[in-house]
Amino acid sequence: MEDLELKRLLQQAKTIAVLGAHRDPSRPAHYVSRYLWEQGYRVLPVNPRFAGEELFGERVVGSLRELQSPVDILDVFRPSSALMDHLPEVLALGPGLVWLQLGIRHPGFEKALEEAGIPVVADRCLMVEHKRLFRGPLPL
Repeated sequence: MEDLELKRLLQQAKTIAVLGAHRDPSRPAHYVSRYLWEQGYRVLPVNPRFAGEELFGERVVGSLRELQSPVDILDVFRPSSALMDHLPEVLALGPGLVWLQLGIRHPGFEKALEEAGIPVVADRCLMVEHKRLFRGPLPL
């Protein structure tokens, strides 16, 4: 996806669901989510291990099916091997963009989403890309 399109989607987005959100501040699934929340996005955490707890001012839900709000971006922190298990829920949710975090790729999952008209960004960190697109390059 081109930078201009990516920037447009990030500017228009209001709500980001985080599949695999974590409460441990040292884990990327926490600090990336926290960064997004600090940027003004509503972050909806999804993780059955922490269901019922609160993260980023929202109650953690156990599955995507439990989300009550429309989702602009689905940020995924799940192993590639688990993605196909989530496909029916992701398709039912119909987010405007699915973002697979750094190290996460699954050609079959990505193809199914694209065929459903859902754009995908794979193997890239949403926090890093957001900083790059909105803050510019960092000095060396």
